[in-house]
Amino acid sequence: MGVDLESISEATSGAIGSLLSTTILYPLDTCKSKFQAEISVRGQQKYRHLSDVFWEAISTGKVLSLYQGLGTKNLQSFISSFIYFYSYSYFKRLHCERIGSKSIGTTANLLLAAAAGTCTSVLTQPLDTASSRMQTSEFGKAKGLWKTLTEGAWGNAFDGLGISLLLTSNPAIQYTVFDQLKQHLLEKRKATANKDSSPVVLSASMAFLLGALSKSAATVITYPAIRCKVMIQAADDSKLQKRNRKTIPGVISAIWKKEGIFGFFKGLQAQILKTVLSSALLLMIKEKITATTWFLILAIRKTLFATKGRLKNP
Repeated sequence: MGVDLESISEATSGAIGSLLSTTILYPLDTCKSKFQAEISVRGQQKYRHLSDVFWEAISTGKVLSLYQGLGTKNLQSFISSFIYFYSYSYFKRLHCERIGSKSIGTTANLLLAAAAGTCTSVLTQPLDTASSRMQTSEFGKAKGLWKTLTEGAWGNAFDGLGISLLLTSNPAIQYTVFDQLKQHLLEKRKATANKDSSPVVLSASMAFLLGALSKSAATVITYPAIRCKVMIQAADDSKLQKRNRKTIPGVISAIWKKEGIFGFFKGLQAQILKTVLSSALLLMIKEKITATTWFLILAIRKTLFATKGRLKNP
């Protein structure tokens, strides 16, 4: 079976876009994670607002600690995005070949995105857990990747896997909405464009807007699960007891008793800001470098075949 170059191109473009967006927004992500991980009764919070996390880093002279765990997060982001976009593109191509059409419905798109998300979560969960622990550690006290992963039982590296699988509905909703909106816009533009004109593509601003809209809806719907996942994976210095941190019922009970129903939405604004910007940047960058990546892969393939031919025929 030959190599699926189209899926590799999609995966590479998505992974590069994820890497860049993660790096740009990492200080915001760190503040968000530490804010979400804290749980306490009203009036006793260490962080009353998201900005309190940022000012703590400045006041203690540990601004660079806002980047603690960046290497692990980038590794996790690159690998997970590559796996996700490769799986999604591959499954989509197989489905289109099976039905004999390049256009697929919303239901099929959701199922394909969920399948790709499931593969991604299972394979990258240890990195996801490690990056969350490093981010939520006290400023300046984050441990290395290997030490973080080897603390306790190996099974602890998969903390939050159940919620991660549940949250596959988040990117499934996001990318399905984005793909459908993109397809609708491109078809509309193609109908009005000249036949001899250059290929119709999304502008960077339009890709950014579609990414923001699609991610906002998914984030609001799944946010309670997102916060529970952060708390389960939080570092040991979080306020939640260790025996409760590892279980979904324990986290839900702690939030309900100390913060009430609104506690399940603590940090929602920060989550929307971070995820919308991150996803929009990812998709915008991906759209812009997909063509370049495709040409580079074809060029490399052509060079390899030419080299192979010369070796066979000296």
